[in-house]
Amino acid sequence: MTNREEGGTTAGFSTASQSLVTAMPRDRLPPLPALTILCHPDLDRVGDRVLLGELVAGREALLSRHQPHFAAPGSSQGRPLGDPFLSREPLRLEPLADGGVRIHRGRSRAHLEVDGAAVEDTATIAATEIKTGTVVELARRLVLLLHRRPAEVADTEESFGLVGGSAELARVRAAIARVADLEVSVLLRGETGTGKELVAEALHDHSPRRGGPFVAVNVGALTPSLAAAELFGAVKGAYTGAGGNRPGCFGRAEGGTLFLDEIGEAPPELQVALLRAVETGTVTAVGSSTPRPVNVRIISATDADLESLIAEGGFRAPLLHRLAGYSIHLQPLRRRRDDFGLLLVHFLRREQASFGEWPPSDPADRRPWLPATLVARLARHSWPGNVRQLRNVARQLVIDGRGRQQLTVSPELEALLPETEKSVDASKAPAEGTSELVDETPAPRSRRRRKPSDVSEDQLIAALRTHRWNLKEAAAELGIPRTSLYSLLERSPRIRAAADVPPDEIRRAHARWGDDLEAMVDELEISERALRQRLKDLGLR
Repeated sequence: MTNREEGGTTAGFSTASQSLVTAMPRDRLPPLPALTILCHPDLDRVGDRVLLGELVAGREALLSRHQPHFAAPGSSQGRPLGDPFLSREPLRLEPLADGGVRIHRGRSRAHLEVDGAAVEDTATIAATEIKTGTVVELARRLVLLLHRRPAEVADTEESFGLVGGSAELARVRAAIARVADLEVSVLLRGETGTGKELVAEALHDHSPRRGGPFVAVNVGALTPSLAAAELFGAVKGAYTGAGGNRPGCFGRAEGGTLFLDEIGEAPPELQVALLRAVETGTVTAVGSSTPRPVNVRIISATDADLESLIAEGGFRAPLLHRLAGYSIHLQPLRRRRDDFGLLLVHFLRREQASFGEWPPSDPADRRPWLPATLVARLARHSWPGNVRQLRNVARQLVIDGRGRQQLTVSPELEALLPETEKSVDASKAPAEGTSELVDETPAPRSRRRRKPSDVSEDQLIAALRTHRWNLKEAAAELGIPRTSLYSLLERSPRIRAAADVPPDEIRRAHARWGDDLEAMVDELEISERALRQRLKDLGLR
């Protein structure tokens, strides 16, 4: 699946990018700044993207309700964001000499946040921040990711059950397509929760062995005393409790695929036996002296640095060479943030379907079922548990949201998530001058007390928004006394008192939302109690 051309325009490219695209061969274009939709009131728009080639050419890019046109991965049709609550007045994205981007609000009055910080006039985004992905929230209705993406990404027509449209995932799909039908061992490498077993299943399902069994075993969970019997089988009476012959995992996988997960945790004595099995194509059951041939394809996986283990004497180099007939590396979620929105919506819909329910999906809803502020917060999280952690969070969100018109973060979910913010890539030190933070998972907020000085301004505002400016609930979430919260409010330049909101701004919000006080609270960012009083004072209630 590649970007396609129709009628002289290239889907997925902003209109101003066309001259750049046609003037230079695609394979020579550098990675281009791109915008990918992470949240949209129309959930089917999530994952649509546009490449902003004009920024590379030194020209500004415009972003508004009507431009640019975003296209779904592989689609030849692009559409603007189109949300009626988004301003027609464009934001201007100015390219900087160092590869960064400066966003200008201009005459647009839509609420704008960049990586969780409200923008009043301009925001400067460093090139390093664009590389890891910068979260842009618009009008509290849409969330975009500003990142870089190769101009030409060759993807397969087959998804292999992998959700996402990132260049990193396209590379994994291409690797699966290349090796699935070959009788070679495959080593899957990547952090925990990146979907290694899902890739193993895809390799099996698209191989000539698809009619045979797929047997998965977590090598790290095998006890040393029974590991050999579990893998190679055992004859009756071979050890206490062996009341009959056991085929072992190799036997059960006969004619199919054996998936050895956490192979880096294999004890030394098991590594010797595995090496012999792989080299000779035979296994010897515990209690037997006769090797028997086995017909299995081995796929293994690890999140360990096997080369370091080899250097330390913890893993056998010949076994690595045998298992890694072909290697596929799965990137962590933080390195493919443009897949986040698609994955989140996929898991939310799957969980809803498991309950026989379906989320409200009217894009015209003033308060969408999936709030942009929630998605922006989750998108800034570093996801140390990767896709598996995201799936668990989606399940928690859906269960907590049953019977509600909008999803929210419950106190129980707070225990599973850090304070949000995007973490620096674990494999690289933060670049000087960047504002990236490393996540540290706190204890559940409802069970901890904190010093007011430990509460950052971003944490303060996030808590207020989560609880719709209910000061009692926000103070409880932050773990500080309400009197301390008042002091923080007075010192924050980003928070205004209800009395400071201009009457015309309140009248405009009332005209837009009518009696929907929650929507007005979200827009004006003041407490409902104070809002009621201001409306009464202005004769609007």
